[in-house]
Amino acid sequence: MTNTTNQNVRMLAGRCFCGAVHYVVADAFRYAANCHCADCRRTTGSAFKPFAGIEREKFTVTEGTDHLQTFGEENAHDARCRKCGSFLYSVVRDGAYVHVTLGPLADEPTIRPSEHIFVGSKAPWFTIADDLPQYRAHVADGPPINR
Repeated sequence: MTNTTNQNVRMLAGRCFCGAVHYVVADAFRYAANCHCADCRRTTGSAFKPFAGIEREKFTVTEGTDHLQTFGEENAHDARCRKCGSFLYSVVRDGAYVHVTLGPLADEPTIRPSEHIFVGSKAPWFTIADDLPQYRAHVADGPPINR
């Protein structure tokens, strides 16, 4: 269901598991990563959260805003579908950016995760088996630990 806007920016569709919440996001992500921090592991119920970051104004919930459940504050929160529990996105950086979880996207984004972050707190039972750079914490906190 990929489409484009008047500015020829490819738009990607996403939705929750039950279909109550739908969104569109520009295929113009600034960065993408796999986050292994304890918070992301807990909120996803997985070994890590694959996400892509984009300016907030390039992301729009098109259906089901009344079904959104947010955890946090206006400018820093996670959003889930209150019916099925799907983790859809996080608002970060004082509300300026959205971290779109990659799993709920119906369309394939151009970007791919380019690093693993917060591997200093990754699940001990999970082995990272790719060659992407691994950072003990955030990318801005120092060089990769596996290079």
